[in-house]
Amino acid sequence: MDGSPTLRVDEEIARLEKAVGTLSPVQKMLLGTDGSVTCLLEVVTGSPVEIETLVQRVVAADEATARELEIEAGDEVNYRVVKLKSSASGETLIHAASLTPIKRLEDRFKTDLMRADMPIGTILKRHRIESRRDLLRFRALKEAADLRGIFGVLSKEPLLSREYKIIRHGRPLMAITETFPYHKFQERRRVIVQTPSRIHITLTDLAGDLGRVDGGVGIALEEPSILVEAERGEGLTVRGEGADRARAAALGAMESFGLGGADIRIRSSYQQHVGLGGGTQLAMAVAKALCELYGRSPPAREIAKAVERGGTSGIGVAAFEGGGFIVDGGHSFGPGREKVDYRPSSASPGVAPPPVIMRAEVPRDWRFILVIPNLPKGAHGRHEADVFGAFCPVPKEEVAELCREILVRMMPAVMTGEIEGFGAAVNRIQALGFKRVEVELQDPLVRRLMEEMREAGAAGSGLSSFGPTVYAVADSGVREIEAAAREVMEERGGEVVVTSSQNSGAETRIC
Repeated sequence: MDGSPTLRVDEEIARLEKAVGTLSPVQKMLLGTDGSVTCLLEVVTGSPVEIETLVQRVVAADEATARELEIEAGDEVNYRVVKLKSSASGETLIHAASLTPIKRLEDRFKTDLMRADMPIGTILKRHRIESRRDLLRFRALKEAADLRGIFGVLSKEPLLSREYKIIRHGRPLMAITETFPYHKFQERRRVIVQTPSRIHITLTDLAGDLGRVDGGVGIALEEPSILVEAERGEGLTVRGEGADRARAAALGAMESFGLGGADIRIRSSYQQHVGLGGGTQLAMAVAKALCELYGRSPPAREIAKAVERGGTSGIGVAAFEGGGFIVDGGHSFGPGREKVDYRPSSASPGVAPPPVIMRAEVPRDWRFILVIPNLPKGAHGRHEADVFGAFCPVPKEEVAELCREILVRMMPAVMTGEIEGFGAAVNRIQALGFKRVEVELQDPLVRRLMEEMREAGAAGSGLSSFGPTVYAVADSGVREIEAAAREVMEERGGEVVVTSSQNSGAETRIC
């Protein structure tokens, strides 16, 4: 006999809201109902609900499934995955997966379940099945992940899920999991922005003898990423990791573009000052969300000026705007020009982002292995400005060789997909210009990581920005490269992320 404990719906709803944010009345009903979800959806949407079957097969119950359904391991179970869709719009409303013991089904019921695109509630009603629904648990899933395409949401958007059993004659007839996006069925309009990250390969010219300075080369990456959501509010409320930095960006955007208040939530983020451009991506995401919330769509360069980003390298701004492999042209340099001395973006307020002189798609089979050792944060703030002041200008002979590596070897390698040439350029760049300075200021562990990943098969390995993140690029042998990095970090510890280039910019969704 089924002995599932009674779920306290009010307590579970409160727990979910603490974890993910306010739930609308419709969301609470969809989670807490012990009746037909299909009927609720039809009332909410004003149109019939139709079913699209994604998976339908008979499987042998494993130990966990057997316990859940109170059957024997190895018993036949019908595994069914469906989308509940609005027949009017075709929009997917709910994703549902069910497990049903075959031996507990009458033949006609089994036929409808296994062959027809029919809601469970309709099947139960059609066959006059007396049953009840026992709610088991509610969950807040931090990422949409594999369900992103099904719902048409961003990969880092949270989902809501509930699990329950349909009980007949005191035994489980089905175990069902239903899932829908947190941002669906909400009452208030929201803007959601998800950004890439970026590796900063090098600044190009901190000699300045030709009348320009800075310049940058970098690549936008799928992971790690930042997800920000915003809705209108009376004042300005910011929650989540990096809230202080996000608040400063929001205030800059509000002042520059004449925007009203907002409630802003940072749902997904990553470490700042580790060489992956998190500060720029967060500031740009917050400002972009606010602008869209109030019907404004300024270009990325204008947003960057409002939040004071891109005053030295333009790679982060360009990664947000369009992704891919990026080369920027730096700033004019000298008396009366854009810049008159050497300084980082954080110390260059009012300087516009530089022009992008090349943007190209990076081959999808290139994998980037990011290694973030547990070391002090990369130079930032006053320390970063002091480094620029102490080590610039760099020798123009090194700048000349660096630019040759970029123009003659790296850029063509990206365009032709020749990873060995790209990697060779990355390796040589570590010893040239301002990148040489950044590398020389690192803990010896950083240089050892670069060396060991190359030995393990990486085409190239380098330091991203001021570090301590080290990256490697490869199109094979990724596991061996990752293992080599973990071995080097065994005593200090750290994180490894394997990702690909993002050949498009930040994604924005209004719901």
